[in-house]
Amino acid sequence: MQTVDALVIGGGPAGSTCAWKLRQAGVDVLILDRARFPRTKLCAGWITPEVVDDLEFDIETYPHSFRSFDKLHFHFKHFNFSKKTTQHSIRRIEFDEFLLRRSGAPVHEHKVRKIERRDSTYIIDEEYRCKYLVGAGGTRCPVYREFFHDANPRAKLLQIATYEKEFPYRWDDGECHLWFFGDGLPGYAWYVPKANGFINVGLGGKADKMKSCGGHLKSYWHGFTRKLESLGLVHDAAYEPTGYSYYLRGSVDVVRNDNAFIVGDAVGLASIDMGEGIGPAVQSAVLAADAIAGNTEYDLSSLARFSTPGFFRNRGDQARLSAIGDSESVSVP
Repeated sequence: MQTVDALVIGGGPAGSTCAWKLRQAGVDVLILDRARFPRTKLCAGWITPEVVDDLEFDIETYPHSFRSFDKLHFHFKHFNFSKKTTQHSIRRIEFDEFLLRRSGAPVHEHKVRKIERRDSTYIIDEEYRCKYLVGAGGTRCPVYREFFHDANPRAKLLQIATYEKEFPYRWDDGECHLWFFGDGLPGYAWYVPKANGFINVGLGGKADKMKSCGGHLKSYWHGFTRKLESLGLVHDAAYEPTGYSYYLRGSVDVVRNDNAFIVGDAVGLASIDMGEGIGPAVQSAVLAADAIAGNTEYDLSSLARFSTPGFFRNRGDQARLSAIGDSESVSVP
């Protein structure tokens, strides 16, 4: 049985960041993930300047696709506007592997089936033993399921369902576009061009609201792709979209149970307004690593619940977006 100080389950941005910080503090850490990297990860691939800072990320030396936007374009039923702001896009298949390798932690391909607490240690499938256990396995994280499910039950009202596709495409419009509440969608759709000839398009909304109004992701998707065609943004694409779900930030009562921690989507930390998850995942991972290395409290109260204040410096634009959300009685994913 392999024994380490800390074991991180999940090799995405939250898990690799936590392992990276633990390694910097001299903690013996191992990462387990059921997938082999690089692996496809459904995500629009939008990261904020705060993520770049938190990761101590050198844009100039990053060896993969990286594109920066100096504005975002917002589209609503009756009006459109653009907002100057610096945001970035990456490809998760590249970004996640890069962060995982950069962490310096050994990675084992392993699907976790059973976790037990024995005395002062955790035993995983009778193969691994650790003092500290970090759950970074996303919405279906086994650490959440074993130690946090009862304290933090998933709130159905906060579940987001999405449909998206990333594919090679020689785009002409290199700007990022967001469409809100199109065809009654309780959320928004996106067009995110990537460097090196890729694009990600998708949509998402609150699952319970879609169900209550009889909406279906496939029908919203067909309407959205017709819009992309009519606007001249995407032509003759053979879409094969894939769906997934995750949770917005809610009331999280317990994020540490003895020496077990949960971070990122295992907690459910995506921002309430835009559903942005990479930023809070990275921030929670840093806080968990600091708590383990320094034997301090692990608390997520410092994490922002909203994304928009970071790129809406004009309070008038922020108020307009909030008012629209209130009038539609939905929260944006």
